[in-house]
Amino acid sequence: MNHPTGEPCFATFPPAVLRPAELTAFGRGGGARTIPLVTRAAGAEVFLTGQTLFDGGAGIALHTHNCPESVTILEGDAIVEIDGTEHHVSRFDTTYVPVGTPHRFRNASATAPMRILWIYATVDATRTLVETGVTARVDAEHNKAATDHRN
Repeated sequence: MNHPTGEPCFATFPPAVLRPAELTAFGRGGGARTIPLVTRAAGAEVFLTGQTLFDGGAGIALHTHNCPESVTILEGDAIVEIDGTEHHVSRFDTTYVPVGTPHRFRNASATAPMRILWIYATVDATRTLVETGVTARVDAEHNKAATDHRN
């Protein structure tokens, strides 16, 4: 894949080692917080990645995206709802969610932490909340001030 200039689409993203423990997390409410990793701000032009950490019992709202998303469970156990069906997933289980498919994750434990790695298929990823219909760019959330720095 190339830019209009003919350069490879990843030419401007310098090599990097990203250490989540050293990066700022921002609160998403309800006991979930996100650590952006590969982002447009870092020079990404093709995809976005990051981690979301869930306290015991925490979950995120049902939502859709304008691009495919893949999520891998890094720590703990989760319940993922995809298009109305719930699945129990554990460490290293991976989901693929197509464009426009309603989904959400919640921590299956009331006490133990849970952590996911997410990958969006475009730097222009958006999230639309099913309940309200409100759409926002995923990377716009990353510009918010972090409200919680716990990992």
